[in-house]
Amino acid sequence: MQGPNQTVSFCFQSASRHCWNERKRVVQPAFEQTMAIVTSSTNQISPANERMYRQSALVGDWKGNWVGNNQPVGFKVVNIRGARAQVEYTHNGRTERGFGEVKGTLITFGGVTVGTKDGKSMVLLFSVGGAGKQTANLEKQAPPASDSRLMGSWGGYSSDNGKSASFKVLSVNGKEAQVSVTTDGITRQGTGIVYKNVIMFGQTQIATDDGKNGKVIYQVGTKSFVVPVTKYPPADSSSSVDKTV
Repeated sequence: MQGPNQTVSFCFQSASRHCWNERKRVVQPAFEQTMAIVTSSTNQISPANERMYRQSALVGDWKGNWVGNNQPVGFKVVNIRGARAQVEYTHNGRTERGFGEVKGTLITFGGVTVGTKDGKSMVLLFSVGGAGKQTANLEKQAPPASDSRLMGSWGGYSSDNGKSASFKVLSVNGKEAQVSVTTDGITRQGTGIVYKNVIMFGQTQIATDDGKNGKVIYQVGTKSFVVPVTKYPPADSSSSVDKTV
């Protein structure tokens, strides 16, 4: 499907700055990627890349519309593992799944390149085979609501072993949970497995009986460490304000 003539101006910030400003007939994407099964798994982002590029901000479900014809388009980053990302690209009523290349703040999947500066809005550029360029503006979708008592941010310190831990449960969807875990100063993000009142994520797990207090257990080599944790109140909760002062 072709759109009207329009000037397409597009910039991404990476190791170098790339901009395009061309007047061409926009062509709707019409290529087919090799299909692959995309499964949820842990992100593996180096601390250096996270500090410099905030690559974890790319992870999530993004939806929006093409500039010009306003047709819907979606791009989902399931996970990032080094220089490769598992992605789902939805356009023209079909979804293409596979692996994209991660470079700095960008992910490239076939003729599609995406990037975000704030983790909330994404710009998508389609360009392939000299058929023109087309851009789309996407917004990150909020994770589905959950009534799991594990939802929220947890943290604590153990005087027995001198260890501290934080465990943030971003969303729970059936048997999977999106989490961010920090132990020994290292933060890992990805998908954990839910079993009753326990979430297991790599060598770390969190468990709670009342949704207020719990335990984080994590393993380093052959040693296991237990850290008691409590759930932090939401940032907008009145209980987080001490009115007695």
